[in-house]
Amino acid sequence: MELSLGTLTTIGVVAELQSFTAAAAALGYTQSAVSRQVAAAEREFGAALFDRVRGGVRLTPAGSAVLRQVVVILDAVKQAQQAATQAAPQTRQVRLGAFAAAGSALVPRSLATLRRTTPDIEAGTREAPSPSLVRAVRSGSLDFAVITARPPYRSPDQERPRLMQHELLESRLALAVPAASRYAAADVVDIDAAARAAWIATASSSDEPQLGVWPGLPGRPRVRHWARDWTTKLNLVADGAGVTTVPLELFPLLPEGVALVRIAGVPEERRLVSLVHRRDADAGLVTDVVEAFSTVAGELMRGRRRTLS
Repeated sequence: MELSLGTLTTIGVVAELQSFTAAAAALGYTQSAVSRQVAAAEREFGAALFDRVRGGVRLTPAGSAVLRQVVVILDAVKQAQQAATQAAPQTRQVRLGAFAAAGSALVPRSLATLRRTTPDIEAGTREAPSPSLVRAVRSGSLDFAVITARPPYRSPDQERPRLMQHELLESRLALAVPAASRYAAADVVDIDAAARAAWIATASSSDEPQLGVWPGLPGRPRVRHWARDWTTKLNLVADGAGVTTVPLELFPLLPEGVALVRIAGVPEERRLVSLVHRRDADAGLVTDVVEAFSTVAGELMRGRRRTLS
């Protein structure tokens, strides 16, 4: 059997992105080149690795078994490369993914803590929805990921062996409103009034539901602005363009002109924030990264000054 490291890498990227087209873009190949590599691998293994489905591909049972070994092989090659350069000054590389709201304070403060306490760690980051991050960690293209989950809090993935999960904090949802609005003056918004408000939201995707509109809001919410970037959403709120939801503990600082209130008549909404990694991750690296993120998460929980009555 003759399979190149490039082909094994392609298999891992296709498994993570669930698309030949997306994998080709990520690797700098043409889609036909990715298809040829996968087809050649399937001939070598004597089994289909991916099912072609609407909108992309998904791993077959044989493909899942192969991917586990591909990850082992690529990790072994990476370790061999590291061993070959031991004479050079060593840094520990960390590839970290996070969902968007974690980028407001949790991720940058945790990375600052790592730079201060363990300067030999060099971290790179990327943003994605939680399901994509879980796939990236499992495929080996990310070392750690900060993910979020809605109740009931289930395991972030269903593959075996399960990813290791470290719970960092449980954040409450609050309603971000213009500070000069009648909503802010009242400190609380009735559910019916919230249903009539103009909303600022992030559109749904295959990996995440619509974000920004309060969960379970009755009727058909009126979304006036669609945006993915949190700075854009909160500045729109500050300028009086509408309201949006905010995970309270993840935003210790808000733009001037934004106030936080609660919605009356509905149960409190919470979100669990966790750090996940593979079970075979370097134990020393895990200890350093988990400690930094746990420390900052604790500071965010203790330092929350915006308590909603």
